[in-house]
Amino acid sequence: MSIYKLKPAIKDYLWGGTKLKEWGKGDESNSIISETWELSFHDDGLTLVDGLDKPLKEVVTKEEIGTKASKFSFFPVLIKFINSAQNLSVQVHPSDKYALKNENSFGKTEMWYILEAEKDAGIYVGFKGEETKESVRAAIENNTIMDKLNFFKVKPGDSFFIPSGTVHAIGKGITLIEIQQNSNLTYRLYDYNRKGIDGKTRPLHIDKALEVLDFKPYKNKRFSKPQIGKCKYFSVYRFNDMCKYIKSNKQSFIAVSFIEGTGTIGGIEFKKGDSFFISASSEAYVESDNCEYILTLIE
Repeated sequence: MSIYKLKPAIKDYLWGGTKLKEWGKGDESNSIISETWELSFHDDGLTLVDGLDKPLKEVVTKEEIGTKASKFSFFPVLIKFINSAQNLSVQVHPSDKYALKNENSFGKTEMWYILEAEKDAGIYVGFKGEETKESVRAAIENNTIMDKLNFFKVKPGDSFFIPSGTVHAIGKGITLIEIQQNSNLTYRLYDYNRKGIDGKTRPLHIDKALEVLDFKPYKNKRFSKPQIGKCKYFSVYRFNDMCKYIKSNKQSFIAVSFIEGTGTIGGIEFKKGDSFFISASSEAYVESDNCEYILTLIE
């Protein structure tokens, strides 16, 4: 096959909402859905091939992944839909250099594209001004860390690029697609002193976080449309139904996640929320009058 419809892994963290159920995710057993891992080779949440119920990573070949992606010692990208009914924790992800040395893991650079947002909803990304280890630790201890973070009100179509080392938190009332480096390594700085379903507060990782934080003021990186994000681990584009013909070369697979509309791709039916893996050196034609999708590859 040259195109695979994907069946995501479902996550139900305590801050999750119900919007993704409206997108057809999960089943009656899922009261909330925090994240769906749409394209994942990570063992913490493997994406399956729809209809086969086998992990995609066990089905596709090296040639289907492509020459650029195959040069990495790990599959480089992970794609998620996320919906927040509560704020996510204030957190940071380490760089590859730190993570490989200290955690036997890769680090995490990511980007967000906003799909839906309630009135006045927003995200926290980066520090407003120059900070230090001492100033951040003090702010955590006296519960004023949120005052030091940029708060961006968001609307559908906004995008944010978040390099490793950048402090961040998704605010409540937001649905977004996250394209990230293939890692599940997170250091929490602050979690609002809330308790989980077990009645306990979730662990913080303050000392490690202070070792990897970028203390400089944050400035969002801009890209030329239709591109909305790029680093060595992924390149991301947003298209509408004006772009109907998708063709990959031998260098990289293409991942397509539909965020609006219905139709077919490569003859396979899709609806809003469906994701597909197009093998390297393959092509697919999109038939739809109203679709919008996020396209991810390695360049």
